[in-house]
Amino acid sequence: MTTPSSAPPLVFGAEVAAARAAGRPLVALESTIVTHGMPFPANVETARAVEAVIRAGGAVPATIAVLDGAIRVGLDDTTLERLATTTDVMKLSRADLAFAVATGRPGSTTVAATMIAAALAGIPVFATGGVGGVHRGAETTFDVSADLEELGRTAVTVVAAGAKAILDLPKTLEVLETKGVPVIGYGTDDLPAFWSRTSGLKAPLRLDSAAEIAAFLKARASLKLTGGVLVANPVPVADEIPAAEIAVHIEAALAAAAAQGITAKAVTPFLLGDMLERTGGRSLQTNIALVKNNARVAAEIAVALAR
Repeated sequence: MTTPSSAPPLVFGAEVAAARAAGRPLVALESTIVTHGMPFPANVETARAVEAVIRAGGAVPATIAVLDGAIRVGLDDTTLERLATTTDVMKLSRADLAFAVATGRPGSTTVAATMIAAALAGIPVFATGGVGGVHRGAETTFDVSADLEELGRTAVTVVAAGAKAILDLPKTLEVLETKGVPVIGYGTDDLPAFWSRTSGLKAPLRLDSAAEIAAFLKARASLKLTGGVLVANPVPVADEIPAAEIAVHIEAALAAAAAQGITAKAVTPFLLGDMLERTGGRSLQTNIALVKNNARVAAEIAVALAR
């Protein structure tokens, strides 16, 4: 691995370093899917499968995590296994990313932290499952994901299956609009809702190809517009859980979280785990399918931008 001589403390994996030197397109990937999103060994298997999708699309994957006081950009098999089997891994966002670097604590990156690291590394495209947003009941709890703030300030294009369906999606869309974040329905007029292809809300913008998105991003750059872009890519038809069906499980999972006093960063991992049980594993399979689909689209966008 190679380490730049100046701050920030980025350590590039061999594959990523070679891609940077050759000017090849890169796609950033978060690591909370490895430590907090899925059980072992599905987490490692999925991470490797998602990376393979990006390579097949002509780009190079850059999974990001904090280990040994540095932001690792690109994890080899040994490092990925180490992350997946380490206990007490911090779930990092903007507020505590520097803390993990300074103290040497291991940390996996959320959407916000991955965007920060990707921007530092010069990687303009990032694939994830779903972004965080405004939690239900936020009018009293003020529980709003830092992902939205990051989308408003950091110039990285995030490809996701919309915001997680456990959230208050209308309020999430309103906050994104307030922060000036373009939300693009990829090949759809409807805003996708993670496990489901539609949320019942209209996507503010629509583009139908990676080339169109690349042209849009270049136009934004020419206008000196700051902040990120959310590309809302629906889960494939064959893999979706219809909104009416998943809503029943979401309400039950939210009630369980409230009854157990689950709050803050612990909410999303708890809900995803609870949904896994309630759907008999189906939610996990859909989650894996949508992440792969987002990786495919992100690779196409990265290649189109490189052209």
